[in-house]
Amino acid sequence: MVLDVMKPLQHKKLLEYELEGFGIRLNKQPPNIGYKRKEKGGINLTMLVPQSELDLDLVKSILAEYRIHNADITLRYDATSEDLIDVIEGNRIYIPCIYVLNKIDQISIEELDIIYRIPHTVPISAHHKWNFDDLLEKVWEYLNLIRIYTKPKGQLPDYSQPIVLNAERKSIEDLCTKIHKSLQKDFKCALVWGASAKHNPQRVGRDHVLIDEDVVQVIKKV
Repeated sequence: MVLDVMKPLQHKKLLEYELEGFGIRLNKQPPNIGYKRKEKGGINLTMLVPQSELDLDLVKSILAEYRIHNADITLRYDATSEDLIDVIEGNRIYIPCIYVLNKIDQISIEELDIIYRIPHTVPISAHHKWNFDDLLEKVWEYLNLIRIYTKPKGQLPDYSQPIVLNAERKSIEDLCTKIHKSLQKDFKCALVWGASAKHNPQRVGRDHVLIDEDVVQVIKKV
């Protein structure tokens, strides 16, 4: 989300309000609330921690608005009415968001220091191309991606075209699948250079977990 650094909080609040109305939650996790409808038995409320807002009467009132009269609700943290409604609706979208504050060339160093304290924020100047490197790194972090460089036998690593993997699926097996499905059949082992290797290179199998900017040479069966 690109904002004018001269009025960042005003624009941020307005856009977040509009997105909230469409069920989009920025930089939030789904509420840790257990919700299970049932055929009978009424409303059963379990509070694992003290609640500052929700109690049995309020929970029943909210559920009644949705014509729900039989359900098990478990509150695992100090939840709000909005949290419970989001769980009942079940159609909210939770996505990461970077606030890109443009035109930092028009503010002072002191103001820039304050801007840096705003969570999920990267200040830039599009006109002068300032701080683009920080923005790129933040994008990689929020997309939860890693870069893996391949190394053909007897050649230097190819740093121009990394293989991009999701940080949740970053094993050697995932890498082979991303390169070509047939590589799985011919796979013998792999050599790895980088942060995930105990020594450079390290001979590894399919289950080895890679780290961002590792270099990998896949060795096929003869």
